[in-house]
Amino acid sequence: MDEVRVAALVGSLREDSYTRLACEDVLSAAASYDRVEAECIDLRRFDLPVFDADERDAGDAEELRRRVQEADSVVLGTPVYHGSYSSALKNALDYCGFDEFENTTVGLVCVAGGSFPTTTLDHLRSVARAVNAWVVPHQVAIPRVRNRYEDGQLVDEDVEERLSTLGRRMVEYANIEPDPRTAEASQNVGADD
Repeated sequence: MDEVRVAALVGSLREDSYTRLACEDVLSAAASYDRVEAECIDLRRFDLPVFDADERDAGDAEELRRRVQEADSVVLGTPVYHGSYSSALKNALDYCGFDEFENTTVGLVCVAGGSFPTTTLDHLRSVARAVNAWVVPHQVAIPRVRNRYEDGQLVDEDVEERLSTLGRRMVEYANIEPDPRTAEASQNVGADD
């Protein structure tokens, strides 16, 4: 196997972020394989003003795009805010597009303080399909997340198994042969004709 680059785009700006912990757990599982480079793309470290289509290169946008584009597979991690994903992740994704995500394997993780976080994953899946990413079927939703970690360590075996499985899938499917563009991608502004 050639070297595989797995990145996790962490859509939480909180210092003590469960989203970051979950993404790090996925990356750790991926990095346990030979010839895998794992990288956490922590949005706290980027200067990304609110996206303005007239200023596509504002702040650290070029650096963000470069790091996402270099990855063979990307985990999108987010807290659940009002039944969807975070504005920090939305803003970062707005700076990216087909160049960064087309034919890239994507995994999804969301964490919630309450229950029923799955609509968040549906929203992220739709966004990834719109830029013609290939989203793995296995996804991880972690309800009542504060009960799953103690002192920054995962203590829930079921969640650990699901996060590890996602890390494995990010490696196994990192270089999957691309399918033809989805209808969503073909109709997306910015799609090639």
